[in-house]
Amino acid sequence: MSDDYVRVFDTTLRDGEQSPGINLNAQEKLQIAYQLAALGVDVIEAGFPAASPGDAEAVRLIAQSVKGPAIAGLSRTRQEDIKTAFESVKHSDRPRIHVFIATSDIHMQYKLKMTKDQVLGEIRSAVTYARSLVPDVEFSAEDGSRSDPKFLAQAFRLAADCGATTLNLPDTVGYAIPEEFSGFFANVMKEVGTNGLVWSVHCHDDLGLAVANTLAAVKAGARQVECTINGIGERAGNASLEEIVMALKTRREHFGVDTHINTIHLYPTSRLVARLTGFVVPPNKAIVGDNAFSHEAGIHQHGVLCDKRTYEIMRPQDVGAPESKLVLGKHSGRHAFGERIKSLGYHLTEEELAKAFVLFKDLCDKKGIVSDGDIEALIVDEILGNATKKSFELRDFMISIGAGGRGSATVVLTDGEKTNSDAATGNGPVDAAYKAIQRIIGIEPELVSYKISAVSERSDAVGEAVVVIKFKEILAQGRGASTDVIEASIKAYINAINRLVQIAEARGINLFPQCVPA
Repeated sequence: MSDDYVRVFDTTLRDGEQSPGINLNAQEKLQIAYQLAALGVDVIEAGFPAASPGDAEAVRLIAQSVKGPAIAGLSRTRQEDIKTAFESVKHSDRPRIHVFIATSDIHMQYKLKMTKDQVLGEIRSAVTYARSLVPDVEFSAEDGSRSDPKFLAQAFRLAADCGATTLNLPDTVGYAIPEEFSGFFANVMKEVGTNGLVWSVHCHDDLGLAVANTLAAVKAGARQVECTINGIGERAGNASLEEIVMALKTRREHFGVDTHINTIHLYPTSRLVARLTGFVVPPNKAIVGDNAFSHEAGIHQHGVLCDKRTYEIMRPQDVGAPESKLVLGKHSGRHAFGERIKSLGYHLTEEELAKAFVLFKDLCDKKGIVSDGDIEALIVDEILGNATKKSFELRDFMISIGAGGRGSATVVLTDGEKTNSDAATGNGPVDAAYKAIQRIIGIEPELVSYKISAVSERSDAVGEAVVVIKFKEILAQGRGASTDVIEASIKAYINAINRLVQIAEARGINLFPQCVPA
């Protein structure tokens, strides 16, 4: 392979599954492995076969079923671990055994309780045995970033001499700093050499630097990156595959390398892993989060409407994500609001748009995100609904509900310059409010139909009420919208009353004979 090619080693099914709370079964692992193959990863680390019979079986199933990527099994330096790993990966067209042992002083002294010579002996026997079983052997120096660089180089040189084809320098505990790690990585590579070897990097995110450290290692000469989908993994997780890949692609002129990843599969793969692991992708997650291509601030929205490149350094379709979204909320500007109105098919005058924008801002104070359905309800019921002459307008109301569902309502209406109020009881708060309105206006229209619905799927959605009333053979429909379904119901009823009055006047019918002047 050319020096400008970076291999992607995905360890979602091994290191990723080690996240507390994740426990995938064999079939779930297989589904993820199929998707990783479609994504174009070079190596799938399918598991740690010696960890359990179930893990060994899952690795075996993936090795038998998934074509394309190399299938790796992780192994300690114990011979029985290596044999178990081989039995699991041997059915793959490209089997790999991944052997590891710690090389830092703190790990050798307190965890392994081994001397440096003993660790070198383990490396010699383990890599030699693994290479006798498969032609593709990777050696990892656990806690490499905290290891003595001279001993680390000695360990890597020995592993290469014994047949390792890939050498992995991990930042196992997320301790490294990018600039420091880049120099450290480059010096170790120089000490050992690169002839016929692939140098790999594996970083954890304990200080939030996993991706940055991985990219620093690539700049220093690493040509394999080890990562997981959504960055899942031990403790704070691993370097995120999607972030690494898109950084290399978006800043190609800086890194000068490519991968074989088909990036349009990044978003679907992220969602698949999230569903099967139960680890939800944070909305602000880079590349694949719901907000990654969403804009709410008015200045940003204006820029995106003029040219998406103003605030988007990559396109959502490049990663298989849904189109960019202008999320309308309290930070949105009038320009974005007006464009959304047009996209929904409404054509408002400047005066109507100005009034709608004021109502929109009021709605934003009541709920965080305003959906398209919310906006349509606002336009239809508060702006276009104004074409109906308003004989009556709602000033205020108060509702109470007693035992058994009985409700009482006090409603205050204005009629021109007059203000009238009345109260009533009914079979529920809406029925009580309608009866109070009837007492105020002096007529009792028949309620033909009543429907209430949410205009979006969110729990704080605007409720839209639609009622049809009948009086003196006149049918009139009314609509009302509010985050309060009772208020929406009252508004709809009053809107229907006003339309009833308008239709009656057009037909020369007097609905209120008691109001005829003497």
